[in-house]
Amino acid sequence: MRKIMMLFVALLTLAAATPAAHAKKSIMELPLFERAVLIIKKFETLHKPKHWPTIGFGHVVQRGEPYRKGIQLTERQADALLRKDLRKFVSLYKHMGERNAILLGTLAYNIGPGAVNRSTVYKKLKRGDTNIYKEYTAHCHYKGKFHKQLHQRRQTELFWLYHTVK
Repeated sequence: MRKIMMLFVALLTLAAATPAAHAKKSIMELPLFERAVLIIKKFETLHKPKHWPTIGFGHVVQRGEPYRKGIQLTERQADALLRKDLRKFVSLYKHMGERNAILLGTLAYNIGPGAVNRSTVYKKLKRGDTNIYKEYTAHCHYKGKFHKQLHQRRQTELFWLYHTVK
């Protein structure tokens, strides 16, 4: 019951924080990709220069990229970078269908495609098994410890992108 209440609170928070809520539209009316963008923005927030090398909405600066330490991206710049990164990750899984590709791409945005490719979630989806709640929500540890907000994020992603709450 506690898990359901936590999920409900997370979903209400996300729904209230979305531009779609202000336009009196449901998040479910948005395309999957747009839902994923909103979820990532909600849980990542706009990073400050002190979070270097993480900028924007969770982008980790790679060698050769034009970003300098101490910069603060505008929300528009961060949104464009998020969309570019997410499209790249989703494209890695496009052979698995849109719903799976968006879910796996969203997970890869947070934990990296290498970790996703080794995950039980990926292996189960690849063989057609969609019973992934336990495996997907298990990706909620930070530095080896359970992280409540990451667990909430995984539940939110599953609900809004995959619609398989258990």
